[in-house]
Amino acid sequence: MEKKLLVTGANGQLGREISNMYEARDGVEVIRTDVAELDITNVEDTLKFVKEVKPYAIINCAAHTAVDKCETDVDNAYKINAIGPRNLSIAATETDSKLVHISTDYVFEGNGTKPYTEFDATNPQGMYGKTKLAGEKFVEQFAKNYFIIRTAWLYGDGKNFVKTMLNAAKTKDVVSVVGDQLGSPTSTKVLAGIIETLLWTDNYGLFHGTCEGVCSWAEFTKEFYKLTGTTTEVKTITSDEYPTPTKRPAYSVLDNYMLKLTTDHVAADWHDAIAQYIEEGWHLK
Repeated sequence: MEKKLLVTGANGQLGREISNMYEARDGVEVIRTDVAELDITNVEDTLKFVKEVKPYAIINCAAHTAVDKCETDVDNAYKINAIGPRNLSIAATETDSKLVHISTDYVFEGNGTKPYTEFDATNPQGMYGKTKLAGEKFVEQFAKNYFIIRTAWLYGDGKNFVKTMLNAAKTKDVVSVVGDQLGSPTSTKVLAGIIETLLWTDNYGLFHGTCEGVCSWAEFTKEFYKLTGTTTEVKTITSDEYPTPTKRPAYSVLDNYMLKLTTDHVAADWHDAIAQYIEEGWHLK
């Protein structure tokens, strides 16, 4: 009998990656949903939908990820990033389904000097991080069998930093990119591999899931410009020179500590992940 995987936020970058990966797999049936098919912010609708499907697992890729907009669109941010995961957790428990919930590096203060582990204290600075942390806590409170996976600097099939900067290079000789924010750019393919490692196990709990290695946004841009033969110059600037409504974490490197402690899975280095992404032509799609 096929195992059903219910994917929420299936039209997003990670949702597409997960859906495509498992749709090609024997013995698995993927039920793709986005807001048109399932409003996860409505508890009755969510319970009804999940009880009808009876999935082996729910993979929650739905989120309000517009970091700056979350500062003004607070109610919606809480609904999608906190109430949604709560509703899915309740539904997962009632149907004895597993829940995979994707969270973020923004739950940390972002002023560290060494990679954050799952055991480090959270202290989100903006509404995006605060609402995502509230979602994590609801999952811990209401779900029975869950994996919370925090990721960062995600790119895949969809709108992302890589495509934005490659498009900018088409019309500019010089682009300015911040060099004082450090993180680990992570492809959806690498994150999907981490999800795959955990999904079929009972190794439940909180995990970090990013590529290995550290760089700044400017260094990342230079790397994929080099890989694509883009000759536009990358001018490194400070965060102060590029102000945004929400303060970005200066240091949000995540250590996949729990993954290393409890599995043999080692995520790809960010250099290898972006090289594969470019080689497969995803930046052109």
